[in-house]
Amino acid sequence: MTKLDGLFQFHQAALTLHAERQKLIASNIANADTPGYKARDIDFVSALKNAQASQSKLQPLSADKSAVPGAEVMYRSAVQRSVDGNTVDIDVERAQFAENAIRYEAQVMFVTGQIKSMLAAIQG
Repeated sequence: MTKLDGLFQFHQAALTLHAERQKLIASNIANADTPGYKARDIDFVSALKNAQASQSKLQPLSADKSAVPGAEVMYRSAVQRSVDGNTVDIDVERAQFAENAIRYEAQVMFVTGQIKSMLAAIQG
């Protein structure tokens, strides 16, 4: 594998993790009023390290698995318990959703910049 392959594989894993995390957070927000619903999330840093270590191809998403190997879906700890057993804190979820969206966009801009730099170097 060349350095270029490794670089793009890293970005692919990171973008896939961000997209997967965005789905989980959106699901949490959508189920904020569902009795007994447990908020779910992934540990992004650990999942990215595991994805890099495995160097395997991305796999389709299943029920409780993430699209990137090593990205385990976990339940988020409740900040404040509710009577109905729901652990979604809508303020936390909205903040996480916005932060993840910004990080995703930054990752896309970074990759785009690297591709433009490579094209400029190739074209002279």
